Amino acid sequence: MLHPINWSLALPYYSVALAFGYLLGSIPFGVILTRLAGSADIRSVGSGNIGATNVLRTGNKPLAAATLAGDMLKGTIAVVIMYQLWGRDLAILAALGAFLGHLFPVWLRFKGGKGVATYIGLLLGLSLWIGTLGFCGLWAITAAVTRYSSLAALVASAATPALLWFVDDRQEAQLFALLSVLLWLKHVDNIRRLASGTESRIGR
Repeated sequence: MLHPINWSLALPYYSVALAFGYLLGSIPFGVILTRLAGSADIRSVGSGNIGATNVLRTGNKPLAAATLAGDMLKGTIAVVIMYQLWGRDLAILAALGAFLGHLFPVWLRFKGGKGVATYIGLLLGLSLWIGTLGFCGLWAITAAVTRYSSLAALVASAATPALLWFVDDRQEAQLFALLSVLLWLKHVDNIRRLASGTESRIGR
């Protein structure tokens, strides 16, 4: 028999999980690391995005790798901590918060990254190994064939929820379906450039 949720007791926990994830996810590693390295504000470089791909446009590969790791791990850490404290359901809510934090960080007037690295970090944090391998594999294949990083992210994120559903991770599949929609919305400009043939290829 299913017991109804006591919302008066559950709501504070849900709120804390979402807020905790958001605060970790909103740490703008691309901005912080480039400033510490003495580089120009990453928001004034290339696409103006705060993610690792744009940091790479500064020519500093170690800095781009550090940004990638930071954006991944902040999602992973948010999920793992919340899982240890309150279980998987609250960890999933923290995952949503972390993704929203990365996309819409309050510190940067809600102008954040596009979410690819954090998406992967959340897959890792929830121990969704099939989803992680599927995402990374599809990204690598698409990127190798087309040389478009954005297209690779779009293809991989579109397939991941279906893959999670197929292996019976139903709750997680619903979460990542929502995250994929948000990721696609953040890539609207990339989609337009892909359609017009003006999107930058990897290595240019």
